Parts: sequence; structure tokens; C-alpha cells
Amino acid sequence: MAQSYEEMDAIALLKSDHRLIEDLFDRFEKAKGKAEQKQLAERLVLELEVHTILEEEILYPACRGEIPDRKLDEGYVEHDATKVLMNDIKAGGPDEHFYATKVHVLSEILEHHFEEEEAPSKGIFTLARKAGVDLKDLADQMRARRETATAALQAHPKRPSETRTFHGDNVESALVDEPFEAPKPGDGMEAR
Repeated sequence: MAQSYEEMDAIALLKSDHRLIEDLFDRFEKAKGKAEQKQLAERLVLELEVHTILEEEILYPACRGEIPDRKLDEGYVEHDATKVLMNDIKAGGPDEHFYATKVHVLSEILEHHFEEEEAPSKGIFTLARKAGVDLKDLADQMRARRETATAALQAHPKRPSETRTFHGDNVESALVDEPFEAPKPGDGMEAR
């Protein structure tokens, strides 16, 4: 029997996000018109932004020092590559020549990223579980953060996602070893 949302640990929550995002990409590829493409792309970007926030603010910091830094560093850089495309998709629309192609390339990047995170012996998820990271506590933090992040992103749908690892970024934000503090209601996106 499938677990309820409230019963899931952090890894189950994130894997559930992966399946939802994959489904949204499939639906985008099959969309019949530009309006449907736009609606699916907007939902995709929102789900991806929230998912990325959960990993970068909660999972990755909790894993720092518990699993190889190289794995986490790669996750952050892959997130940043997807943020560039997400921002461009958010700013554009299906009337643009490369719009659907950008969504498709984003799906390919994320397929690779999801496979690496979920790899049975060496993926971040498996390594976090083996290291004894408290996945129940992280899941509680993720459920709370999902609500605040979703509300903030919906209130500001055109706000670009910020990268953490590119030249000129505050790379220290990708090296923290403690989950970010959950923002208070009304604080918007700022977590620290």
C-alpha cells in the first residue's frame, strides 16, 4: 500500500516529486496547443522550483559532512543549470521558436539528475539513508517549507530562480551544513 503524504520520509517525498515532474514533462510533450503548453510549463517550473528549494535548503545541508561533498556539489551545479533554463522558460512563451525545445532539454537534464540522486548504491538518497540522516525530521521540515515556498513563488511568478554556484554567486550558500531556518509567514522566500 502506498504511503500517504504525511507518512513519507524525505526521500519518499523527493522521489514523489520526481515522478510528478516526469509526468508533467510527458504531458507537455503531448500537449495539443500553446495554451496547454504554457499552463504545463508554468506548473513544471513551479514544481521544480519548490523541489529545488527543498533539496538545497533542507536535504543537501543535512547531508553535508555525511556523504561525499562531490555528490552534493554536483547536485547544486545541476540545479543551477536547470535554473537558467527555468528562468528562460518562465520569461518566455510557446510562441517563441525554442520554447518547447528548452522544456525538452530541461527534461533531459533532469532525467540525468534524478537518476543520479536515486542511484541504488551511490546516489545521494541512498547515501543519506546509509549515513543515518534523520529523514523523518527532514520530511517534516520539507512539508512546512513546501507550503511557504509555494505561496511565495505563486505570489511572485516571474521572480527568477537564483543560482548558487556560478561565477559571482554567493557560493557559501551551497556549502552550509545545517538546514536553513524555515521562513516565518509573510517573510517571502528568504530562509536565513
